[in-house]
Amino acid sequence: MSTAAPRPTGQEHLWSVDEHLEDILATVRPLEPIELQLPDAQGCVLVDDVTVPVSLPPFDNSSMDGYAVRVADVAGASEEFPAALEVVGDVAAGQAADLLYVGPGQAARIMTGAPLPGGAEAVVPVEWTDGGLGEGPVSGMRARSLAPEQASGHVRVYRPAEARAHVRAKGSDVQAGDRALAAGTVLGPPQIALLAAIGRGTVRVRPRPRVVVLSTGSELVQPGEELRAGQIYDSNSFALTAAARDAGAIAYRVGAVADDAETLRSTIEDQLVRADLLVTTGGVSVGAYDVVKEALSHVGDEDEAGSGIEFRKLAMQPGKPQGFGSIGPDHIPLLALPGNPVSSYVSFELFVRPAIRTLMGLKDVHRPTTRARLAADKALTSPRGRRQFLRATCADGVARPVGGAGSHLVAALAQADALIVVPEDVESVEPGTEVEVVLLG
Repeated sequence: MSTAAPRPTGQEHLWSVDEHLEDILATVRPLEPIELQLPDAQGCVLVDDVTVPVSLPPFDNSSMDGYAVRVADVAGASEEFPAALEVVGDVAAGQAADLLYVGPGQAARIMTGAPLPGGAEAVVPVEWTDGGLGEGPVSGMRARSLAPEQASGHVRVYRPAEARAHVRAKGSDVQAGDRALAAGTVLGPPQIALLAAIGRGTVRVRPRPRVVVLSTGSELVQPGEELRAGQIYDSNSFALTAAARDAGAIAYRVGAVADDAETLRSTIEDQLVRADLLVTTGGVSVGAYDVVKEALSHVGDEDEAGSGIEFRKLAMQPGKPQGFGSIGPDHIPLLALPGNPVSSYVSFELFVRPAIRTLMGLKDVHRPTTRARLAADKALTSPRGRRQFLRATCADGVARPVGGAGSHLVAALAQADALIVVPEDVESVEPGTEVEVVLLG
């Protein structure tokens, strides 16, 4: 964490969504680069451009099982008048290309990926030949010793071939000196494959952030346990842990902590050793049992400049109560989210996901947005002065709200793949109106 510009303070200050997000992103900084083995680098962001040290493929090679030939020797070949060629040897994948030379009237049996021998100009697929059996076209290559000195006989070719036919040219994929991958690339399976193909065993990346998700509330019970009167299942910690992983983080879920400030402080301190970012959910409102506020409002230490958590009211719905700051000697960022499931998830998408993507070192940290036509049975209402985020589905340029505005409606959240954004100065949106939509998919 770095020191940000002084923030507005005071419980009565009503923060805008943009102010809160800007404050977070001005404080959170990308993690320091490390060198990782390729299997461990998946999902990480590349720090430096990667240049190709050797062309791919590094030599001319066959794209088919067949015979390496000279073009002139098979010109005019047909089933009625096949070209009869002397087979001078076999070339297998991994074999040096200089072990054979194809002269006039000759051919070399060649396997897919094997280097093109000297003198050869094209490859005819085995299906265009009799496979050396003298019994008409064959459907595949027969087994034979791969030792050139043991390969002999003749092959009949029933079709002509153009120069370079079925030959993968050296450097046809990438040339030595080309940029293979640009800095800022997220390393997925294809990128890992390319790095391996050009001989890179390790790569310099920003590591995936470690995010610890912790829910609070004495009423919370873990799924699979028996519900008693007044209890509900803890869904937030599961939802936010999954969302953190979806954003690119390594996420750890901590079981729900009861409404006890000392227990919460102790739990958070225990988690600092494995956290680049802490996310709590619940206990940030104005109730008598808002344990996160009680536990963290005065967590700053005079020996730890810049630490402490500030609790705020935001001009948004859902998600008005929020907390943000740093904790511990390493000033680990902490975002405190509301406890209602929809408020919690919307807050994650707006604030936590961009923080995770910033820690990863990505340039674009936000979900994509689009414009869509509102399809609804009646006008949408929104409280003036609040930016409202409504769950919706969005397809073919049409956004349809799902469920009501209640921040407890998890079933509706599960159907949504977008959020309709209603600006602060809008109190009603008529069907057919073009609206801004945040795409969650």
